[in-house]
Amino acid sequence: MLLPVAAMFLQVSWSDLPSLLTSEPAVDALLLSLRTAAVATLLCLLLGVPLATVLAQARFRGVSLLRGLVLLPLVLPPVVGGIALLTVFGRQGLLGGTLELLGLQIAYSTAAVVLAQTFVSLPFLVVTAETALRDLDPQMVEAAVMDGAGRSTVLRTVAIPLILPSLISGVILAFARALGEFGATIAFAGSMQGVTRTLPLEIYLQRETDPQAAVALSLLLVLLALLVIGLTGLRRERP
Repeated sequence: MLLPVAAMFLQVSWSDLPSLLTSEPAVDALLLSLRTAAVATLLCLLLGVPLATVLAQARFRGVSLLRGLVLLPLVLPPVVGGIALLTVFGRQGLLGGTLELLGLQIAYSTAAVVLAQTFVSLPFLVVTAETALRDLDPQMVEAAVMDGAGRSTVLRTVAIPLILPSLISGVILAFARALGEFGATIAFAGSMQGVTRTLPLEIYLQRETDPQAAVALSLLLVLLALLVIGLTGLRRERP
């Protein structure tokens, strides 16, 4: 596991590293990745917490199927997810034609990048939040209900503060997954500099034309991933 990373450190041209990382395509790709990953993580948070609450508390038939559908992006090849999104939001897709009549074009746009990243990242936050909700002390929740608090009030004032450390870890993991997303993005959003070409796509393109630039950008992505993993580890080590 460490050998490929060590090989990149040995192979990269350290003298050329600043110029490789500050080229216009590299900067555009990095900034686009950070922006879209941040928006995708916010969407994961807004969608994932209510969904995790349903999965943690629901007792109806079919909840296992619902959980399986939520976790499906974890086992699907990302490119399949991108094609699935394209069949919904593409020009010939299920909703694409209607959206285009309204002046909205999703496929092959920055919005498509965000949707692709959200699609592959959402399960990470849902799993983390659902596990934390299942581990909640039921007596604290019951006490809040007996005091007259509704479900939304219990979630807002009792559950979320108690699961906040786990929720932050889930957010960090979702951001890391969104930052490294490639397959769904290239299938659904394409590769246009400054619009849809994220850092992983830029690395893929540079691999054919400038291997040293590809190694330098890969090393940057590795360092960003290590930073994210380090933040997650710090959260877990705190009492």
